[in-house]
Amino acid sequence: MKQITGKTYINWYEGMLLWRKFEDKLAAAYIQQKIRGFLHLYNGQEAILAGCLHAIEIGKDRMISSYRSHVHSIGLGEDPKYVMAELYGKATGTSGGLGGSMHIFSKKHNFFGGHGIVGGQIPLGTGISFGDKYFKRDNVTLCFMGEGAVRQGTFHESINLAALWKLPVIYIIENNGYAMGTSVSRSTAQSELWKHGDSYGIHSLSVDGMDIIKVAESIDKCISHARKGNGPSLVEAKTYRYRGHSMSDAQKYRTKEEVEEYKKIDPITQVKSTILKKKYATEEKLKKIDDKVKKKIKECEEFAESSPFPDLSLMYDAVYEQKDYPFIKHKID
Repeated sequence: MKQITGKTYINWYEGMLLWRKFEDKLAAAYIQQKIRGFLHLYNGQEAILAGCLHAIEIGKDRMISSYRSHVHSIGLGEDPKYVMAELYGKATGTSGGLGGSMHIFSKKHNFFGGHGIVGGQIPLGTGISFGDKYFKRDNVTLCFMGEGAVRQGTFHESINLAALWKLPVIYIIENNGYAMGTSVSRSTAQSELWKHGDSYGIHSLSVDGMDIIKVAESIDKCISHARKGNGPSLVEAKTYRYRGHSMSDAQKYRTKEEVEEYKKIDPITQVKSTILKKKYATEEKLKKIDDKVKKKIKECEEFAESSPFPDLSLMYDAVYEQKDYPFIKHKID
C-alpha cells in the first residue's frame, strides 16, 4: 500500500472537510429550493471514500455508485463547481444540468455515476470490469452501494457472474445501518452482509468504515487480489450517516442520542486529532485549510448561481440529436 505520511493526513483532512462542507451547502440550497428533486448526502461516510482513493490508482481505476455520490467524482478530480452547477440544473454542470443530484457523472475522471435506481449500478459496474478484463486492461472497478441494494436480485446475479468470470471488481457495501428508514436487522435474515460473498466463493470481508486506515488497508488488499487475476471482492464497510436518507427524511426511526453517539467517532475529527497528536500540523495551519475550504465552497456556490440554465430545446435535441451548444461552458464528457 502507498505510504501514509503526515502529508497524507493533511490531504485527507482537506478533502474530507471539503466534501462535508460541500454537502452542507447543498442542504442549505435545497431548503432554499435552489436544488430540486431528491438529495442524498454523504455526511459521516467520508472515511470510506478517502480510504478507497488512497488505495486505487487515480486516473486508471474506476468508480460507480448509487445516488449518494456527489463527492465521489470530486475525490477523483472533478472540479466541485461543475458538480454543484449540475445539482442546480445548470448548463455548466457535469452533464449540462440534465442529470441532477442522483446522476452525477464524470467520464474524464473515471466516475460512471450516480444512479437513481436502487442497485442499478451493480450490473453496470460488473459490465465495466468485464470490459476491462476482455480488453486486457489492468484496471479495477470499485462498485459502491448501500446496504438496501443487497436485497436486490441484481446484486446476487452480478456477483455470481463476477465470481464465475473472475472479474476485477470490488463491491463495496456502505452499510450506514438503515435502508431509507428500515434497519438492517429488520430487513435481512443475514445481517453480516459481507457473508453473502461466501456463497459465491469470493474474497469477502467486513471493515470499520469510520476508520480511514482500516478502509485503505482492506481496499488495497482487494485491489491486489483483483490485479493478480483472482477475481472480485465483497467489502462491507460499516459506517453511519449523520443526516437523513434524503432531505425529506423525518428520521423518526432513530434517536438523536444515537446520532450524537456516532458523531463521537466522526472520521474528520479522528483525522484532525491524529494530525494534532502527531504534530503533522498546527491548529493555525488547520485553520488556514478551513478557510481555504470555505472560500472554495463560496466559489462553487457563486459559479452555480451565475451559470445559465440549459436552453429548452435541449430537452428534444439531447434525446434525438447530439449537438454542441455555445452556452455550455463546461464540456460534457
